[in-house]
Amino acid sequence: MGSDPIASEKVVNDRKIFFLDLKENQRGRFLKITEDVGGRRDTIMLPAPAFKDFLEALQRLVEFEGKL
Repeated sequence: MGSDPIASEKVVNDRKIFFLDLKENQRGRFLKITEDVGGRRDTIMLPAPAFKDFLEALQRLVEFEGKL
């Protein structure tokens, strides 16, 4: 249960970099999403049980934005 990610992805868009790290601690698995903009970082933690709901909401927003 170290601090090393189980899996990682990196998304680069314009001047922003997003790091997605699947991690695990004593409370379970979670996704750590970090946004880096010019060296300034903000992070959110998403617990594994919320992955499906988060993905569905993101898919709805992508569809909606595509229709604009």
